[in-house]
Amino acid sequence: MGALAAADGLFAWSARRLERLPGSAHALYLATLGLVAAVTIVLNLDTAVVFLTPVAIGAALRRRVPVAPFLYGTVIVANGASLLLPGSNLTNLIVLGAEHVPGGAYLARMAAPAAAALAATVAVLLARYRRSLRARLASPAPGRPDATPPAGALGIAATVSAGLLVLALPHPAPWVLLVAVGFTVVAVRRGLLERGDALRRLDLPVLLALLALSVLLGTLARQWAGPHDLVAGLGRWPTTAVAALSSVALNTLPASVLLSSGPVAHPRALIIGLNLGPNLFVTGSLAVYLWWRAAQAHGEEPSVTGYVRAALPAALAGMAAALLALGA
Repeated sequence: MGALAAADGLFAWSARRLERLPGSAHALYLATLGLVAAVTIVLNLDTAVVFLTPVAIGAALRRRVPVAPFLYGTVIVANGASLLLPGSNLTNLIVLGAEHVPGGAYLARMAAPAAAALAATVAVLLARYRRSLRARLASPAPGRPDATPPAGALGIAATVSAGLLVLALPHPAPWVLLVAVGFTVVAVRRGLLERGDALRRLDLPVLLALLALSVLLGTLARQWAGPHDLVAGLGRWPTTAVAALSSVALNTLPASVLLSSGPVAHPRALIIGLNLGPNLFVTGSLAVYLWWRAAQAHGEEPSVTGYVRAALPAALAGMAAALLALGA
């Protein structure tokens, strides 16, 4: 669906709207982070970083402000905004697999923690980059045509459909896939999307490697209950801490398989750690890898140091805020 929305001009239209936004660089920054959060929530964090990293880079260059706040802010907010809906992050679906909870019920339970985590994450980024956002680059902004083609109805319909299906159904994945395939067939026939482009976007070798690792660890978890037992009886804060550290050590997808192989006392706290923990270090999630590739494809070279300096305090603040809201 992300590839379809991009091909139908939805992200390009959003980029031009961002670039024309009046006001300071701080206003542009907040609008960019808001767009990243919205796409993360409705589609998922991987889609957000693949398609919005170039949007964020372009918005910064057009305004002649440093790229770093926009570059790192994209992936940090994508991780930070992935709590609100089950489909926003695959780990949410894995942890919730045994509960059969519809998206609407999940939303009601996680609305306050998700809002608190996102607010804390954005606040940390604003504090971290307050000086950078006041700076101006000496080089001229790259020229682009002023004409802004409207976003196509097909891309909008696909995006809205994904959000509604996740909210309405307890097991939305097969239906989202079916609708996505249907929209993609229409897009290919209309010439909006080339054959195979959606598959190339998926980066199947990496996804299959993660799937294989997750299946292996899932098999291990059925034979050895040690990882699950570690979190089964913990309180909320220790559960989140173990989940966050496990995501950094194993990647969040395999970690979610290991830790949620049986009932846990605080599944929401587990989700908070698995979603926000990847902001502790670059090994935490597939989204970071996809973001890194997208940045390099558009002429930027992220660094581990730059990521950790911005993301680690955002992770700590986001987890603390979410847990406090969860306990309220």
